[in-house]
Amino acid sequence: MNAIPLSIPRLQPRRLHVALALFALYVIWGSTYLGIRIGLQGFPPFLMGALRMATAGALMYGVLRWRGQRAPTRSQWKNLAVLGVWMVLLSNGLVNFAEQQVSSGLAAVAVASTPLWVALFGLLRGHRPHCREWAGLAIGFVGIVWLNLGGELRATPGGMIALIVASLAWAWGSIWSRDQDLPSPFMSAAGQMLCGSALMLVTGLASGERIHALPSGAAIAAVVYLIVFGSIIGFTAYIWLLHHVRPVLATSYAYVNPPIAVLLGAALAHERFGMHELAAMAVIVAGVALVIGARAARKN
Repeated sequence: MNAIPLSIPRLQPRRLHVALALFALYVIWGSTYLGIRIGLQGFPPFLMGALRMATAGALMYGVLRWRGQRAPTRSQWKNLAVLGVWMVLLSNGLVNFAEQQVSSGLAAVAVASTPLWVALFGLLRGHRPHCREWAGLAIGFVGIVWLNLGGELRATPGGMIALIVASLAWAWGSIWSRDQDLPSPFMSAAGQMLCGSALMLVTGLASGERIHALPSGAAIAAVVYLIVFGSIIGFTAYIWLLHHVRPVLATSYAYVNPPIAVLLGAALAHERFGMHELAAMAVIVAGVALVIGARAARKN
């Protein structure tokens, strides 16, 4: 998981800037799943996540404070710590854990179900889905069940459970955060990464994770890529889009990342996907597209 949905007023953007930000979001976030898989060749899952989030969070926090942004209040830090559990430890951490057992492309397909869970949790806030949203939810959940009943996930129940919990945690954290006292979006992201990285460090050490030897150059390069491109550049592009375009366009990465991840996994990591996985991906993406499209229609 890579970003935190937020409601932010929109300004008038330039089309080129929007196109570049979307390209970064689609390609970078689609490639982070492969980056995680490569990084896991030298780092254990939770310690890798802790290193990634601590470095990115510290860099962002330092730059923001240097530019004059106020530090979070004590109350805001408490909320950021809670979000660190949902959005970092249980989301990113469990995706890292799952990719020890499943391919990067399949992990991205499973995580693509997150907007469906967000829509479902929206019911708890009194949101009554449009008929198209109900249809999208139904189609998407059929795809999730289909994906989990066969193929690679069927052979790795631990990976399946981790990916489902990761998606649920991200969705619930997104819903919960909307009513909380939080700092500015960029500071909120930095704070969540700092809090979440501490939680992942504790989890990794408590579960016996250790780095016994210097990781390979490829693994180190993958973690650096995740820090710079996945956590800093990708997230910055996402926040900029939330400032300048409709949220439905900014969140369109949810059904663009899976095909990107599958293609990159097949081309660079020789991951194989059967018709079962590809058909389930198509169903999930269709369901997510219906949900997001219905929300756009309601807001226009």
